[in-house]
Amino acid sequence: MNEPRPYRYATHLAMPTNGNAGAAWSLYAARAGIGATIAMPEDAPRITRQECALAGAHLALVDGLISDAGRQVARFVEATDAFDASTLKEPYRIEGKKTMGLELAEQLGWQLPDVILYPTGGGVGLIGIYKALQELQAIGWVSGPLPRLVAVQAKGCAPIVRAWQERAHESRFWEHSKTRAFGINVPRALGDFLVLEALYATDGWAITVSESAIDWEQRRAAQLEGTFVCPEGAAVPAAARELRTLGEIPAEARVVALNTGAGIKYPDNRDLGLPLLAPEEDLAKHHAPHGRAL
Repeated sequence: MNEPRPYRYATHLAMPTNGNAGAAWSLYAARAGIGATIAMPEDAPRITRQECALAGAHLALVDGLISDAGRQVARFVEATDAFDASTLKEPYRIEGKKTMGLELAEQLGWQLPDVILYPTGGGVGLIGIYKALQELQAIGWVSGPLPRLVAVQAKGCAPIVRAWQERAHESRFWEHSKTRAFGINVPRALGDFLVLEALYATDGWAITVSESAIDWEQRRAAQLEGTFVCPEGAAVPAAARELRTLGEIPAEARVVALNTGAGIKYPDNRDLGLPLLAPEEDLAKHHAPHGRAL
């Protein structure tokens, strides 16, 4: 009889990140009393950079993309035997992402929507939602067809969309990727094949949106709903609007558009063109007209 393998406790973790995941792991590591090494593109949001550094993580900024940071982390893990917390390299993130699918079904009274749209970079959220819905279906808590899943990407970085259009089962590296929705600026996702599987299995879509559409939807959400969504989240209603125009989402469809973060994480993301008044100047001269300016 084989002896059980002894537990091996992680004392140091490492991961590449576009911002939020690295900040979260740094704070969790601090709470657990273990070390953390984080590699982040230089263009990542400053707030997430500060979260990592203030939590005590060893933060390295990379002159490149998250794919470049990922290669550096892989070399670091091989050299140091640190725990690799990269996307799909650790066992818990997908299970955590499943929470979105579980709570969505619960809050809708176990009646699933027709369409779910999700901003897709690494694609872990979409993978987790699909896994949750499959499991709920398997145990009989939901019935009928699963929602049509939609991967939303920016025009400046759309490897999943291109692969979906080609009916491929994995994506190709997207050269010179760039979008102000930094969380989805992933030129090739490690779990691309799982994202595409979810899209094909649910007769879903993959769609791109422009930077101007992201900007407009972010303003619209703030001015009409009083919520400051992140650029990635703003890409989702832009995609829903486009699919509705194309007739891909019927008027009677029940649609869920997921926002994945707060716009406050991107304080330097846009130039608002605000006036600078001298102390003696009349504020009324610079006052915008009443009403919303969409």
